[in-house]
Amino acid sequence: MRKVFRTTTYRYPHEQVILALTLLMVLLVIAVTATATVCLSVIFVAAMLALSFLMTRSHHQSLLEKAYPVTPQNNSALAALVQESVDRLQPGPVQVFVAASREMNAYTFGLSSPKVVVLQFPILEAMDADEIRFILGHELGHVSLGHTWLNSLVGGMAGIPSPFAASIVLNIAFLWWNRACEFSADRAGMLACGNPRKAISALVKLEAGAGAEVMSKKKLEQVVARIEAEDDHFLSGLGEVLGTHPMTVRRIEELRRYATTAEYRRLRTAMDRNAAASGTAG
Repeated sequence: MRKVFRTTTYRYPHEQVILALTLLMVLLVIAVTATATVCLSVIFVAAMLALSFLMTRSHHQSLLEKAYPVTPQNNSALAALVQESVDRLQPGPVQVFVAASREMNAYTFGLSSPKVVVLQFPILEAMDADEIRFILGHELGHVSLGHTWLNSLVGGMAGIPSPFAASIVLNIAFLWWNRACEFSADRAGMLACGNPRKAISALVKLEAGAGAEVMSKKKLEQVVARIEAEDDHFLSGLGEVLGTHPMTVRRIEELRRYATTAEYRRLRTAMDRNAAASGTAG
């Protein structure tokens, strides 16, 4: 049997540096503040992880009741896209669910295997196969890169009781790392779909929101214009600092830049071979 190619070298180059700086700031706050001793901090983080585990299990149970798992029996076309994306990125065991919602969104969660990917139904209405591959690949990238469990760990550490100013610094650092993770996951999404143009159009449709499938060309052009103007104002940049995701315009710029690199071409070729070897190449 041919050995599959598995890599995480598509990780956004600053993600691990930002994570290291975030953890360093957390440790410095623990060391210099009198309100959070090391012992109490360890207990707090452990409690946060336990809470995350319980919430994850509860949410998984809720999905089983309100959403449907993607299988070849109930959605063969989507199941094929899922399997192809898994074969390309090799994230390990995952379950994919489709949830009824008015939101245009997707997310992943889980502290243990299998991790869970949730697609909100409007994505299936608005996006074509390549765009769905990008969305799936983005979420599977979070799984492959360990973001699903690191988010609980680092978030718990950032929430350690501390003076107000220190708490603000820790939360801003945590959000900074969150945004770096999104750049990494976008790269995974583009590697999964193998089409930079479709990766970008998927982001545009996410920005447009539910109803994108019936938008006129003029309306979509207005959405693109809004995206391109996102970084024109100082307040927009300030809002990004307080958000979990980068501005869409920055995500598109980063995808365009990464698509021109030799690394992208090399990884895409290797992942194409993964899919071909599994018989799932689109």
